[in-house]
Amino acid sequence: MTIASYLRHQHRFEVLLLVALVVLSCVFNVAVELIDHGRLGEPFSGWLPWILEGTSSAALLIMFPALLWFERRYPLQVATWQSALPAHVAFSVVFSVGHVLLMYLARQRLFPWLLDQQYLWASWASEFFYEYLKDVRTYFFLLALVYLYRFVLRRLRGEAGFVSAGDEPTAVPSPDRFLVKKLGREFLVRTQDIDWIESAGNYVNLHVGPRVYPLRGTMAQTAQRLEEQGFARVHRQAILNLDRVALIEVYESGQAQLTTAATEPISRRYRAELRQHLGVTTDAGRQH
Repeated sequence: MTIASYLRHQHRFEVLLLVALVVLSCVFNVAVELIDHGRLGEPFSGWLPWILEGTSSAALLIMFPALLWFERRYPLQVATWQSALPAHVAFSVVFSVGHVLLMYLARQRLFPWLLDQQYLWASWASEFFYEYLKDVRTYFFLLALVYLYRFVLRRLRGEAGFVSAGDEPTAVPSPDRFLVKKLGREFLVRTQDIDWIESAGNYVNLHVGPRVYPLRGTMAQTAQRLEEQGFARVHRQAILNLDRVALIEVYESGQAQLTTAATEPISRRYRAELRQHLGVTTDAGRQH
């Protein structure tokens, strides 16, 4: 699998990766529980470790999107860590409350069904404190995995930036080049070689043939800067190199589609602007 094919289905792969990690962790924890009970010779139901670890893992998966949401609001960066770290410590309590409640409710339903007994905590304060000591470690471990994953992904797919004064060789003008940093090396990508650009959170992805390079910035900034280079925004998530446009198809529904090296939809909002860029003045119902 190439990095480009991975990025086309990135969200799906990320979900599968997260589920796989949590399931493996659950299986390993169950194995440890079974070994410990076997060493002690204690009688227990074979369902018990699976219920305890399974409900905890399932609750963790449900709460993980909340962790990502909070991290986007308070990223742990060099310039902001002093304010972001206390915020994450506080949110870890909220994360733990959600995790514990989901886990507890699931166990209350499963214990009578599979073990023929009730699941109750004698002291919520002491039990929650015990669970929080585990959850706070899990919270920051997951956060570390998120940052490690992003770092590895950036290294694999490369990271691009506009060439600025003092960065480029003297023979290279700006801004018709991008300075690409990939796997510890730096090289230049010509603007004219870019096929299209897509939105990707705090980045925009530059598609150059089968390769993808992330550029930190917004779609609006990128579109404005590349407008004079022959690029036009055709969708809130897509900017195209107009030299790559081969056909515009407009349907009765009012939707339109571009045929290029990669086929991209055109939103109504940007259709008139695209026609102006291409010098097209015919009716919307015809093909060009």
